[in-house]
Amino acid sequence: MPLSIEKKSEIMADHRRHESDTGSAEVQVALLTTRIQQLTEHLKTHKKDHSSRRGLLKMVGRRSALLKFLAKADRTQYLATIGKLGLRK
Repeated sequence: MPLSIEKKSEIMADHRRHESDTGSAEVQVALLTTRIQQLTEHLKTHKKDHSSRRGLLKMVGRRSALLKFLAKADRTQYLATIGKLGLRK
């Protein structure tokens, strides 16, 4: 289930660096985190949905890579992002 346009633009507005930012690492991590949370709830109900589970694992890996990049590039922005999203690291 994809994110609605309103929800996606709200997430982008909360995490962007400047007015026209839609693809920075912070925005991508926030969008992936929201999708991961939705898919986790879906999988609690549909335990045998293995294709969605695979997609979830791919998203988690992509988010991990983006967070690793962000930690190397800008440590303060990384800490702010994980604090805002409530991720452990």
